Amino acid sequence: MKRNGMCPICYLKRFFTIPKKVSTFKIKENYDEVNAPTPPMGWSSWNTFRNNIDEDLIYDTAKAMVDKGLAQAGYKYVNLDDCWQSNLRDENGDLQGDLVRFRHGIASLITKINDLGLKVGLYTSNGTLTCEDLPASLGNEEKDAKILAKWGCEYFKYDFCHNIPVPTYAPLVYSITISKDGVSTEYPCTDAVLEGLAKLMPDNKVNCNKHISGLDAGLGKATFNNVYVEEDGDYILTINIRKKGQYQKFLQAEINEEKSYYYEIPDQKFFNNTARFQQQVSLKKGINKIALSNPISNRADSTFYQYHKMGQALKKATEGKKPIVFSICEWGANNPYMWGGKAGNLWRTTPDIRPIWPWIKIIYERNVKLYKYSRKGAYNDPDMLEVGNGKLTFNQNRSHFSLWCMMNAPLVLGNDLRSIPQNVLDIVTNKQLIAINQDILSKAAKRVKKGLVDILAKPLSEDRVAICFFNKGKIKKSASYNVEKLVDDEYVQLLKTKSYKMYDAWEDKEVDFDSNIKVKLDSYESKVFIIVPVK
Repeated sequence: MKRNGMCPICYLKRFFTIPKKVSTFKIKENYDEVNAPTPPMGWSSWNTFRNNIDEDLIYDTAKAMVDKGLAQAGYKYVNLDDCWQSNLRDENGDLQGDLVRFRHGIASLITKINDLGLKVGLYTSNGTLTCEDLPASLGNEEKDAKILAKWGCEYFKYDFCHNIPVPTYAPLVYSITISKDGVSTEYPCTDAVLEGLAKLMPDNKVNCNKHISGLDAGLGKATFNNVYVEEDGDYILTINIRKKGQYQKFLQAEINEEKSYYYEIPDQKFFNNTARFQQQVSLKKGINKIALSNPISNRADSTFYQYHKMGQALKKATEGKKPIVFSICEWGANNPYMWGGKAGNLWRTTPDIRPIWPWIKIIYERNVKLYKYSRKGAYNDPDMLEVGNGKLTFNQNRSHFSLWCMMNAPLVLGNDLRSIPQNVLDIVTNKQLIAINQDILSKAAKRVKKGLVDILAKPLSEDRVAICFFNKGKIKKSASYNVEKLVDDEYVQLLKTKSYKMYDAWEDKEVDFDSNIKVKLDSYESKVFIIVPVK
């Protein structure tokens, strides 16, 4: 870390501070659950078509979703992944579709697909470019959110390529100024109460001959406790800084411990010693408290801030319009399950999926552990479905779908739906499995037994429980589980009663119930049962 004007002792203390491994960024509100009360279901262009997409293929896929019964089964989103957009923004700086392949424009395509009773999703990246090096949204969050909302987009996947982290450095602050209607009041840094590594440093280049250093990386805070205004309203909060170091900086101004405003400070030239950065803020009549700090202590903080910023831009842009489901796709790199529910509706927990069975199992092993973080409107996303792709066997396809349904994962197909085989179509439209995934309780399955055969239990509405037996190997296996254990499980909470009914979800029929369920499984096979208490 560069010194950034810190006092020598504070600088040394910085290196003895244990860095945080997860985001501690303080955002209280969860993202809107009404956007996705159950896991989203749809299709994405990426797995099969990559960059070979155009408006005809997308529309034909949408028609196939309707004609083959997928829409009726619950698949509603037609998602255009990377490569839908031109490398050129339009004359207003807005995103636009590929000028040849989407020659009639994205808005026109969305309208046509909406007329089929389906919804459309789009994609960019939380970076300077997308993964295919096309225009992305970092620094253009509000502008891009507005055009998505204007077009009628209802699902938005936000990738992580070409990302630039928010800096952990804070500017050197020598005063703040509150202004309204031409009247300004300046509060020097000597008025602030300092915490942590924040410290007053001598400075003969600024008005008060001092500035505050040590606000970096969540390790220091400066609070102005006596900021007075005559009436409630919007004011201009100017942060007056001493220039230091040709690198980017970041500052949070927290008002009355209720709302925060952010200052993204670029690299600077040194024609002057000082600079001013402004935000419009809301203050209340009387005394206000303004706390300054840089809360970004690590990459997880940076990532959360950036995704939350885009989420807020989407919410603002869709006021009075169709809501947009927000899909966070930073590949599980920064423990998004810890903060994703405050930034969006779903978050990738893993790297990209592939139609390779060992890779699908690795993704499953990663995602199944995170069941407690999934809830209504906020879902762990182990990536799109590869059912029917590659060289997966029938049992592997069934197990893949079973596990995604049990884990409350979004069900986003990646096939060429125009020519989807009937046996694959039968798997992905199974009514009982989809009902498990789309249950209004929206709780993910807990792995209640780990071994050569994994056993998962998913709480359902009306006191029901789905239980899945998954043979992870290529050798046939037998397994058993006493479901009475689920009565005492604090997460599953199977209702204790004198009798139960049981249904085989794949076969869609009632089977004899035995509290000690026994199964025989072929290689890579899964069996799923629904247990119903008889009250």
